[in-house]
Amino acid sequence: FLLSLKLENETKGKLQKQICQVVLDHFEKQYTTELGDTWTSVRDVLTYPLCWQYGILLNKFSQSAGLEDTLLVKGYHPAFRGPLPYLPASLKCYIRRTPGRFPAQKHQAGKLKEYYLLNAASLLPVLALEVKDGEGVLDLCAAPGGKSVAILQCAYPGQFHCNEHDALRSRWLKQTIESFIPDPLINLITVSELDGRQVGDLKPELYDKVLVDAPCSNDRSWLFSSDIQQATLRLMQRKELSSLQFQLLRSAIKALRPGGSLVYSTCTLSKAENSDVINLILNSCSNIVPVDISEMAKAVSQEFAFLSGMQQHELLVLPEQGRTWGPMYVAKLKKM
Repeated sequence: FLLSLKLENETKGKLQKQICQVVLDHFEKQYTTELGDTWTSVRDVLTYPLCWQYGILLNKFSQSAGLEDTLLVKGYHPAFRGPLPYLPASLKCYIRRTPGRFPAQKHQAGKLKEYYLLNAASLLPVLALEVKDGEGVLDLCAAPGGKSVAILQCAYPGQFHCNEHDALRSRWLKQTIESFIPDPLINLITVSELDGRQVGDLKPELYDKVLVDAPCSNDRSWLFSSDIQQATLRLMQRKELSSLQFQLLRSAIKALRPGGSLVYSTCTLSKAENSDVINLILNSCSNIVPVDISEMAKAVSQEFAFLSGMQQHELLVLPEQGRTWGPMYVAKLKKM
């Protein structure tokens, strides 16, 4: 009981974070235009952290004997329950309808964590990627490392290249990998700090699967920017993000083998950084075709709310009450 009280107070403490009015005003203008009435309900979730839910991704390399039972007793259930086109039995994520956060585990050198706390929608790009044992995989913008860890819950790549250009975030990525992946397997993972825009030229046609979880205007965290000047600067530079995302995708396509597939994802609602970037790629790269992921979306539609009217090769998870996952945009492409 004391633990739950402590957690409740910690959560309340986190709520004291103030909403950044400059960002909210900017989003209000853009997303009312792009999402219409839907924006109102999405905004209510994004601006009220007390209602946020957290998924618990289990680490198959460090299974604690009673963890799943404990989660079931606390009202959690598996996030993904068939009939998904791709769902390895080894990928286990638990969620529950009520908000609140399971206690996080501290990083301890030489000791593997048993689970990773995440926004459950961030596993959808991993499910869309459909990694199989022995494949060459590139995670182009890999920090903080949650999706890399999730990929390794699904399969054992023949080679796994995790790249993160930002030095600080790269350290975070390395620590995440150390916290979840045991020694022999860790040797299969290459961590680099290359400029993602240049990886395609440096590693042409080397990978079967590429994940581009692109730098984007992170709607959730931007809304709680404590530094007004930094927030204003971010909003001014926001227009440049789609150009960076396009360049990262071009690089990823070069790094992909013919016949290989690519998943692009962001955690923003912004059409300019989502559908517009993918449409630009499809219009400018004759060797790239869209891949239908509507079956996956249909299979998880009980747990996730999606924006209607999207193309079959893309989806956008919208946060709503009781299903506060997202925003998460996912698109899948294939190289011919």
